[in-house]
Parts: sequence; structure tokens; C-alpha cells
Amino acid sequence: MRGRLMLVAALVAAGWSAEAMAAPVTDCPLGRQALSTRSPLGDVLAVPAAKAVIEAASPGLSDAMMHPFGGNALPPGFERIVTPQSVMGMVGKGDPAHVAKIDAGLAKVKLRQADVVARCRTYDNERPAIPADLPRPAILVFGKITGFRDTPSVNAAEVALKGIAARHGWGIVFSDRGGVFNARDLARFDAVVWNNVSGDALTIPQRAAFRKYVEQGGGYAGIHGSGGDPQFFWDWYADTLIGARFIGHPMSPQFQEARVMVEGKDHPAVNGLPAEWRMSEEWYSFDRSVRSQPRTRVLASLDERTYNPGEGFGRKMAMGDHPIAWTRCVRRGRSFYTAIGHRPENYSQAESVKLLDQGIMWAMGMAPEGCDAK
Repeated sequence: MRGRLMLVAALVAAGWSAEAMAAPVTDCPLGRQALSTRSPLGDVLAVPAAKAVIEAASPGLSDAMMHPFGGNALPPGFERIVTPQSVMGMVGKGDPAHVAKIDAGLAKVKLRQADVVARCRTYDNERPAIPADLPRPAILVFGKITGFRDTPSVNAAEVALKGIAARHGWGIVFSDRGGVFNARDLARFDAVVWNNVSGDALTIPQRAAFRKYVEQGGGYAGIHGSGGDPQFFWDWYADTLIGARFIGHPMSPQFQEARVMVEGKDHPAVNGLPAEWRMSEEWYSFDRSVRSQPRTRVLASLDERTYNPGEGFGRKMAMGDHPIAWTRCVRRGRSFYTAIGHRPENYSQAESVKLLDQGIMWAMGMAPEGCDAK
């Protein structure tokens, strides 16, 4: 409390308004970070002085970065999940010397009070109402999306998750408020399911609460877009909880039929699944295969010979070894991720739903194979 009062006094002395202090800027992960070409594109272009730096280095570049796909505009929300550096590469302006020149200029930009407030506006501290009689075991379905929102996928996943919970008699709560990520509320749930979450969603204390929850034995289940941002701004989430970073998906065509190969037949998450099946999907590629990582089990992978990975986002999409669903132990906690889930139809496809169902059950700690502390 004393520290909070000292912080408020310091902000008042610096000329901060009551409105600015009411915003959740004190624990916003990106609020006061200096701007660079590795910041969210929307953050950079929203600051007039920063946009001027980009235009001085390359006239017209700021508009080109917002229209990188052959002159077509970024989809809504993408400005929160790409960086100037990544988009500059897509529009042919990614020369390292050019990037360095812009970074040098951005480093001199001083953020105004209004800039900090604007960068933190997407975060919240609101706690949803959780029923006092919530049945256990229970899952929290988190759906806060500050980046790209694919509404049909989100809605289809909600229907599927309601059905899964009903079949098992689990308690289920849906929330798009980051305030639920506190020790008291998280303790009500056996796993947290991230439903196609895109964009940075949690404040610094919320990140800490979720990490502690997982590492001390909680569960995480991530669906499709929850591991599909071109840029992540929380390294622990991308590199430890999921274990790989999205690099893109095929674009010509976007949706293709491919052969899914089931692995680790002794793992409870794939119990009863066939050795393989075929389905159409937006097939994600990642910057690495998780197969060689410690305490990780690949559940399903793609046969790249059965579809054309091609190129997307300025990169080759072929991985060779191409896992698409896996589990990881994060200390005592359990992490399950499936890259399947863009097409709404796949939330009623038998094999996909069975994988999701059993993967969540494993994340909840309800399967024989668990995660010992390490």
C-alpha cells in the first residue's frame, strides 16, 4: 500500500491527471517501454513523433506497413500483433541498416502521458462473477482478444467447449476479462482454456498470477489462434508454455486437406484416436519443432507430402518435422496446445473434437500421466 501511495505521489508530481492514473498503466507490460521496430506496429504509428521518424527514413513507409499484402490492408487487430520490423521485411524495406536507422530515431522519441495511457487501454483489472456453486472439476475459457479476432472460430469453439463440459459434468466459466487472472479466482479452476486468444491480454500482475498457477500444478489448453500471433510480447507464454512460435500458414490456397498422423498412442490425450485422418485446415507452421524439447510429447503431426506448405508471410512454411498438437510439462503444470481450429467445421469433426476433449482433460490433471515438479 505504501509503495502504491508513493507511486501516485510521484505521478502527481510529474503532472499526471486523475484520468491517466485511473487507467491500468502502472502494470501495463508495454506502457513505458521505449518504442522500437520491435514494438507493436499500432503503438508506433499512433505516436506522431514516431510516425514522423518512419516517414523521414522512408516516405510512404507507414502507409505501406498498414497495406503489406500486395497493397491490401492489414486485417483489423493485426497492428497489435505485428511489428514494424516484421512488416518492413514483407514490403521490401527490411534492410538491416534501414531498420537500424529507424530504431535510432525511435529511441529518441519521448512518450507523452497520453501515449502511455493509449498503449495500456486494452488491459483491464475487471474480475468476472464466478458462481459460488461452480461444480468441480471446472475450466475457465478465456477469450480476451486484443489482436485479430476470427469470430466464427471463437463462436464454434465456445459451442464445442460447452458440449465437452456438459458431457463430463464439468463446471465452465467464459470470460474476456483479464482481471480473472488472480490467485483466488484461478484456484477455482483445474485448467484455463485460451480460445483463439490473439494480442497481449494480461497485465504484469496477471501474467505473474497465471505463471504461478501453471507452475504450481494448474493446467493450460491453447486452441489454434492462441499460438498463432506473428509476434508475441510475452516470452514465457510463447517459448515456455507453448514451446514454439508461429511463423505463418499457406496462402495459396489458405485452406488445404492434409494427412494428420497421430503419435504417442500411449498418451491419454490421443486415446482411441485412429492412426491418421484427413481434414482441411489453415495449417500453422512454427519456428521450430517441439519434438526435441524436454518434457514435451508430440500428439499429432502433419504429413507435408499431402499438402503444399508453400510460402506465407514472406517465409517458407515447410518444417519437415511438423507437429500440430502436443503437451508440455511446465514445472508441476500441464500445457496442451492444438493448432487445429480455424475452420468452424473442425469443432464438430470427430477426431478433432476428441483430441480437444482429451487434451483438456489431461491439462486438468484428470489423466494418469501427469507432470512431476522439476
